[in-house]
Amino acid sequence: MATLREIRRRIVGVKSTQKITKAMKMVAAAKMRRAQESIVAARPYARTIAEMLRHLTAKTEAPAYPGLDSRPVKRVALVIVTADRGMCGAFNSNIIRTAVNRIEEQYSQFTAGGNLALYCVGRKGTDFFSKRNYPVASKYVGVFSGLNFGTARSIMRELVGAYERGEIDLVEVIYNEFKNAVQQRVIVEQLMPVPPSTVPVEAKKSRSLVDYIYEPSSAEIISALVPKHLNFQMWRILLESNASEQGARMTAMENASTNARDLIAALQLSYNKARQASITKELLEIVSGAEALKQAS
Repeated sequence: MATLREIRRRIVGVKSTQKITKAMKMVAAAKMRRAQESIVAARPYARTIAEMLRHLTAKTEAPAYPGLDSRPVKRVALVIVTADRGMCGAFNSNIIRTAVNRIEEQYSQFTAGGNLALYCVGRKGTDFFSKRNYPVASKYVGVFSGLNFGTARSIMRELVGAYERGEIDLVEVIYNEFKNAVQQRVIVEQLMPVPPSTVPVEAKKSRSLVDYIYEPSSAEIISALVPKHLNFQMWRILLESNASEQGARMTAMENASTNARDLIAALQLSYNKARQASITKELLEIVSGAEALKQAS
């Protein structure tokens, strides 16, 4: 059985940890509130631009613009979006597990032929896949500490460049979609070529396709719209992941604080029991000693 001093030290240590987890929960809650406001503001534009592009490509013969032209899939790129930090529950492990399963089940033949490239956004995913000799083509670490639209544009510039050169024929993104503070959903989304009929459900229900007169031509509008669409969809994905990370961290730290409270209560009970046993032992020793002195006299 642990001594009183050891139990006291454990109680002090757990209380210190509890203070840290409570502080981290408050910080994550503040960051999540800002991140949630950003993603809620970005979703309508992302949905509308996707709907507009779907409308144009459905009514017009789309030009051979990078990101729209479908071709036989010989090389695949997976963009895996994780966090730069841990202590956010199963946020990172869910993404990594989904990516590994997809690589093994869907793209094993591409991996064997050297035709799979991973683009890792976030330190956790980068470290995992780099240490296990996966074909990591590019790494983006530290992007969430100062998240800005230029980061999304840089990622898409590299992907579009590889797509134009014929180095990749299909681009998929694996990320966490923000639902609420306690719920995130892992999404596997095709980014390029842009699937003309794959848009959010809300966009499909919003209005039926109507014929419009375009000025300039619809082909010119599509050429201008596709890069905006790709850049903003990547920006939306980064915002979704950032909000999901903060929500997951807030929930994880809240659970950690609750567990610390329960552990402190259990340790306090053990301390009281050990202290009571010690007092009882001392009383027995005193009584035994007094009885011995009485018999000796």
